[in-house]
Amino acid sequence: MSLPGRPRIATVFGGSGFIGRRLVPRLATQGYTVRVAVTDPAGARFLTTQGTVGQIVPLAADVTDPAAVAAAVKGAALVVNLVGILHGDFAGIQQRGAAHVAREAQAAGARLVHVSALGADPASPAAYGRSKGEGERAVHAAHARAVILRPSVVFGPGDGFFNRFAAMARALPVLPVVAGETKFQPVYVEDLVAAILVAAERQDGRIYELGGPRVLTMREVLTYILGVTGLRRPLLALPPGLLRLQAWLAEFLPNPPITRDQLLMLGRDNVVSPGALGLAELGIPPTPIEAVVPAYLTRFREGGGRRPVSAA
Repeated sequence: MSLPGRPRIATVFGGSGFIGRRLVPRLATQGYTVRVAVTDPAGARFLTTQGTVGQIVPLAADVTDPAAVAAAVKGAALVVNLVGILHGDFAGIQQRGAAHVAREAQAAGARLVHVSALGADPASPAAYGRSKGEGERAVHAAHARAVILRPSVVFGPGDGFFNRFAAMARALPVLPVVAGETKFQPVYVEDLVAAILVAAERQDGRIYELGGPRVLTMREVLTYILGVTGLRRPLLALPPGLLRLQAWLAEFLPNPPITRDQLLMLGRDNVVSPGALGLAELGIPPTPIEAVVPAYLTRFREGGGRRPVSAA
């Protein structure tokens, strides 16, 4: 509880990203002074207009630096860790970095919500999944009451999932299919934000797996996108050997489109486990992709969406 006359402080690590830019304004409306802890504070300045003067403050804090993490959470009532990467130093950021945040949040007496991912598993064949799973272990070892959220792929305006494949469909004569039978359970970004806010108050030390109401294979995702956008593209399944070669070559790029580690992750379904706690237990009705995705994929339609197209 904050002292009379003193602001409640929330520190959001990775707060300028896809999820954070929705969460930070919601925390501000709840009366928090929000520290947006990122490696590039200048890139987070756009969030300062989402609250009153001085209410949202970007600051430099790398989760791999314990001293910077401690400074970022000092005096905070709530800490949210949204930091995650798709390639790079998985262990440093998603395992040790998660541990730093949890230890300092516990030391500060702050509540903690740690956003992980479906597929987090210390025994995963992929470094991404292993680091996520080991990060979860480190979080609960340091902060037993912290809530861990494991979302499936997160969708919403500006996402890197439906938008990415729609852009590929518009640019290419065929739409390549990678891991066509792998299943996903996309969850709406606003439902994830709502889950974070509930978890922030609950602090029951549990893990919640978050997925939407519809499970789709990758092939079904691509077919849906083509139906929504009206783009006519044949689907081309890429041979596994070619995929492995492309992934190996891509790792020499600064921002590879796909890596060998991602191929390993795509070998497993990305859906909520049977019997897992989820959105229902948090009191949040899941939003279907049909209610959101068609509106923001309009720009990929012929004529910018002036011609109606029915979703598949």
